[in-house]
Amino acid sequence: MPVEVTDDNFDEKVMKGKAIVDFWAAWCGPCRILGPRFEELSKEMKGIKFLKLDVDSNPETAQKYGVRSIPTLIMFSDGEVVGTVIGALPKDSLKEKIEAALG
Repeated sequence: MPVEVTDDNFDEKVMKGKAIVDFWAAWCGPCRILGPRFEELSKEMKGIKFLKLDVDSNPETAQKYGVRSIPTLIMFSDGEVVGTVIGALPKDSLKEKIEAALG
């Protein structure tokens, strides 16, 4: 299951290992479409931390990574950005992009 992160604990969660962060907001329709797909992938793809960051409650981190559209997924390997996906892609397409970036 995805774990909620905040401006305060974001760095500690993404600095070690592989992580993917869903930048989202409760009012965002495409975010609600992506949510269940993200959750399913979190159960299927082991060895990757699936994290969610509410951009309304945590604007500093969203600004730091230049998030202008949501949903935006940013993939990290030991704290380094290795991939970005914008929009609510189908689950299979999303999985391909994650595997390509974090394989």
